[in-house]
Amino acid sequence: MTAKRILIALIAVIALSVLYLMAAMNWSYSEGERAGWIQKLSRKGWVCKTWEGELALVSQPGAPLEKFQFTIWDDAVAADLNKFIGKRVSLHYEEKVGLPTSCFGDTRYYVTKVTAVDDISLSPGVVVHAPAASASASSEPASAP
Repeated sequence: MTAKRILIALIAVIALSVLYLMAAMNWSYSEGERAGWIQKLSRKGWVCKTWEGELALVSQPGAPLEKFQFTIWDDAVAADLNKFIGKRVSLHYEEKVGLPTSCFGDTRYYVTKVTAVDDISLSPGVVVHAPAASASASSEPASAP
């Protein structure tokens, strides 16, 4: 009878651990957007490979540089983000709390979507528009008067 009780207790512990992991992976403590320039993106890990990246945030000209470190689980999102290395983007992220090991990623912030940002806001009311690719190629040369 004691071996049966130990087996039931072991199964209960495993089941509770699996339920906890499922809840922690599917529940977000917070979610939001961060905009900045992608500085780094690499795939790392000994056994569990995740994409780890770094976004440079600048709130105003002359302000100190702040870095936002993030993790990506989805290879398709990492491929989208890899196209924008060195460019300004907006990242949608979810903050996950309570994941037990670094096998799930090095950070608490998991990026789920990336969007390119064309306008650069310098301060409230002051926006610099990035030049469009089609506007730079003119079909007719400028003529001198």
